[in-house]
Amino acid sequence: MKLQNLLSRLEKHHKKKLDLSLGRTFNLLKKLGNPQNKLENVISIVGTNSKASMAYSLQSILKQDGYKCNLYTSPHLTSYTERFIYNDKEINEENLIELIEDVEKVLGKDNATVFEILTCAFIKNAENFKDNINIIESGLFHQYDSTNVFKENLSTLLGVIHNDHFQWLQNKSIEGVIYEKTNKLLDSNIFINKQVNEDIRKKIEKSLKNNKSKKYFFGKNFNISKSENSFIQYQDESGELILPQPNILGEHQLYNISTSIAASRKIFKVKDESIKKGVQEIKLKGRLQEIKSGKLKKLAGNNRLIIDGGHNISASFSISKWVKTQNEEVNLIIGMMKDKEHYEFVKAFETVVKSITLIDIPNNEGAILKEDLKNKLNGIKIKFHLSDSIEESIKSFSAQDKTIILCLGSLYLCGEILKLN
Repeated sequence: MKLQNLLSRLEKHHKKKLDLSLGRTFNLLKKLGNPQNKLENVISIVGTNSKASMAYSLQSILKQDGYKCNLYTSPHLTSYTERFIYNDKEINEENLIELIEDVEKVLGKDNATVFEILTCAFIKNAENFKDNINIIESGLFHQYDSTNVFKENLSTLLGVIHNDHFQWLQNKSIEGVIYEKTNKLLDSNIFINKQVNEDIRKKIEKSLKNNKSKKYFFGKNFNISKSENSFIQYQDESGELILPQPNILGEHQLYNISTSIAASRKIFKVKDESIKKGVQEIKLKGRLQEIKSGKLKKLAGNNRLIIDGGHNISASFSISKWVKTQNEEVNLIIGMMKDKEHYEFVKAFETVVKSITLIDIPNNEGAILKEDLKNKLNGIKIKFHLSDSIEESIKSFSAQDKTIILCLGSLYLCGEILKLN
């Protein structure tokens, strides 16, 4: 409660939860002694989807090769401490409270959003571990995001870019999203993940034309594939690697992992054995994460319970593709935020799942009510149900046998599920 009360107090430092500009961030960083200029070894993670997967994959690989990492991600699932990793360890709540309170004192009566304060706090504390690799995930877009404060970096990992958050853009199109995410990338090395289609890849390449970075594209400079005998083959100019099966689900995760491998080989000259061990040790919450024990797993009966925070169109494409590879029947439980493309997201599952149960996301004013969500899905030919709670929705499948219960639509929903479990 102490941490939550502190964060509630921080909200009073700015009337808007989100305000895309960098002036307040630079002002606070200046008061803190400009720690962003003292950090070396920065890796920027940018994109619509796949950011967390690339960040944690890279961290796991580098850790196996003897590097130590600081890692900044958002949002969290169950605690703000998840966003602050130093020396490969999550900060404890007491230390996080102390860190944020110190930064708030420096801020004084100046304005700053909560995310800006948290970002500056992470960067300031990273000074204590400045020889580490700093893997920093961008928040919304990149151009005016408070993580975009560095003069140089080692590399940028550019994830999947697709339609999302149009309400914040003047140019409400994929071109607008690409511009916001690529316009201010630093000149260094950019590794571009596999995209939803070739048209988007070409638009990214065009947008990066004047960026002086060395650019490495999936499918051109590095590649990954899965053979019929389940061997995973990675290739780049350094040679071929036969990889073990990673411990995270979904073919799309192979593309994310391959982008991290490409960066680890090119920038850090990581040993092949470290890469192989690293892909087996990736720790990633809320992305096709199977819940194997706990209260909710017991409610699921003899069925698999899996959660995923996917909430936009490209995520639904990837998850739907994974569903098609399963031998078991799949039923979805979906809760979403108000500002998402609900129809397009759910439409991706029309012919591949047996049913969808709609629920409210607990404790979240920004979530769409299940009844309103149902009304927005008219025309989609799936059997829909409404449920009053997470527990009730999962328990409704308990009489079935060896099916998959897949909960998705929001990272906030994943967080509530993990808390309940």
